[in-house]
Amino acid sequence: MTHLDIQGLNKRFGPFTALENIELHVAKGEFVVLLGPSGCGKTTLLRTIAGLERQDSGTILHAGRDISSLAPGQRDYGIVFQSYALFPNLNVGQNVAYGLNSRKAGRESFRQRVDEMLALVGLPGTESKYPSQLSGGQQQRIALARALATRPDLLLLDEPLSALDAIERVRLRSEIRQLQQTLGVTTIMVTHDQEEALAMADRIVVMRSGRIQQTGTPHDIYRAPGNDFVADFIGRSNLISARAVDAYQVDYRGLTLRCAQTLDPGKDYRFNVRPEDVQLIDGADAYENSLYVRIVKSEFLGPYSLLTLEPTHHHLPPLQAQFSSNYLAGRTLEAGSHIRIAIPATCLCRMPDAP
Repeated sequence: MTHLDIQGLNKRFGPFTALENIELHVAKGEFVVLLGPSGCGKTTLLRTIAGLERQDSGTILHAGRDISSLAPGQRDYGIVFQSYALFPNLNVGQNVAYGLNSRKAGRESFRQRVDEMLALVGLPGTESKYPSQLSGGQQQRIALARALATRPDLLLLDEPLSALDAIERVRLRSEIRQLQQTLGVTTIMVTHDQEEALAMADRIVVMRSGRIQQTGTPHDIYRAPGNDFVADFIGRSNLISARAVDAYQVDYRGLTLRCAQTLDPGKDYRFNVRPEDVQLIDGADAYENSLYVRIVKSEFLGPYSLLTLEPTHHHLPPLQAQFSSNYLAGRTLEAGSHIRIAIPATCLCRMPDAP
């Protein structure tokens, strides 16, 4: 059942279109991530849901109630910002209780609710400390506790992890996701980090230039991108344009490739191949969709190596391949050397036809 319903939302800042005809439906208890590059409109959309920006047209329904014109204080949400936004002159307990004070939640003691929230975010006994005495990750946990203290029906997260170091970011994203699932609170988060979105979301909304490009589960977004932008923005991609020569084969600039999907002979297609799906082939035995390449660049990234490859024939553009360290088993792949690779037919994923 739709819990947050956004219909035909538009927002302009002078001549700049920040949001264009946004349609988004969020189910109760769902964790939705708005993902896209800087300036794509994701933060503007979140702020519009919160009432911190006013749309030029369109409707926002929350739990069946039209909140399109309501002030922020009349909308039932908690919000966590990138910058923590804690009051430096208030201690942790006072920061967490701030929303309770403003809403006059008097049926239970503030102290009991504060203790409950601090335990929930893993920081019991810190109520007397001040924000300056806490690490960045601890401050963000306090900001999260404050946002949840009033038991909001909707949780909004505006790039809450981007100010943290890499290790803390990974740890906290797991904690936020687990907390969200425990509480069952409907959550919308903004991020530009693809890995973060894939790890946390029930559904990802990919945005570009104020428009939604694709909405789907992390698996669907990654494995079945709806257009070139999504394919290239979510992870890394090799985009291949080729013409079908029969029902299962295409001509790619003189190289014949077989794919696992039925094709219309004579029609032009575009395919997406993820770098990790490229296979390393030893020997000269016949192997489907194989070709020889020269390693232009080799980047060792710990768990895997990322290679930029230049095909030696057919005047093909460079390809990217990603091989895990376990897969290589200690083998070193250096720039300038030649190797043989293959693209499995099942990994030659057809892109949707252009509208």
